Amino acid sequence: MKRLALSSAQLRAAELAFWLLLGSSFFLAPDHLTLLSQILIFGLFAVSLDMALGYAGILTVGHAAFFGAGAYAAGLLARHGWGEPFTGLLTALAVAGTLGYVLSYMVVRGADLTRLMITIGVCVLLYELVNRLSGITGGTDGLQGMTVWPVAGLFEFDLFGKTAFVYAYAMVLLMFLLVRRVLRSPFGLALRGIHDNRRRMLAIGSPVESRLRMAYAFSAAIAGVAGALLAQTTQFVGIESISFNRSAEILIILVLGGTGRLYGGLIGAIVYMLVHDGFADLNPEYWMFWLGLFLITVVMVGRGGIMGLLSRLVRIKEPTR
Repeated sequence: MKRLALSSAQLRAAELAFWLLLGSSFFLAPDHLTLLSQILIFGLFAVSLDMALGYAGILTVGHAAFFGAGAYAAGLLARHGWGEPFTGLLTALAVAGTLGYVLSYMVVRGADLTRLMITIGVCVLLYELVNRLSGITGGTDGLQGMTVWPVAGLFEFDLFGKTAFVYAYAMVLLMFLLVRRVLRSPFGLALRGIHDNRRRMLAIGSPVESRLRMAYAFSAAIAGVAGALLAQTTQFVGIESISFNRSAEILIILVLGGTGRLYGGLIGAIVYMLVHDGFADLNPEYWMFWLGLFLITVVMVGRGGIMGLLSRLVRIKEPTR
């Protein structure tokens, strides 16, 4: 089958159309703004995981540790008297990024199976810690009593989710552009080289371990921002935000969209959450069966997720800048 080739100008137009369509959903689907906000947030979470897994090749299934850390950091800040949204995001970024950098010393040096066990173990330990510190975190009841101030002092979070959607859209777009810039920089190109052939990168003198540690920490920081966004837009932090189930769910979203592809996490989140919501409404009793069947079909047919299938139909050359 002959693939359709896209020029750089056509690719930029397609990207612009993608984000304009996401933004226009504010007017096209005003009754589903809460769901759309969560799609954006989980899309950013999946993008953060893709940086560690798809680009750096760090096998991890405990990324909810950073998502939850960011959510609780922003939530506790808002609960104890400081509900300024942007400050909460920066706090979450710093907390999750620091946690990721500390853990990177254990994760980067291990083999794949070791990384799996470490990341799972950290996620389980943090879950139990949050559960035991119920006086601070709310335990299984979740962190309640948050008061998030109006965005820029002007736009209050309303019950219809309008402010939450615009705020989430703007922050997700900003973080996505930052991730894209990093991945298209010399640092990002080095990560691709490490992922493809680690020994070759070592042979040419590239500081492999330090680059992987920075990639893991940056990935953790972006995941923390996603967690903070969810906490601020819902004004609640549930303990499931730091659970292993959340890690497994975001891994499914990323695999569905396609790993190692810039838009894989976003596309995966859109498809997964819309199909999830549709099957739950269509068949409330057996929706998980149909969801599982759908996921298996897409992965088997796509061989690389939705973006993998698209790449076999359309030849896309990503720009390096």
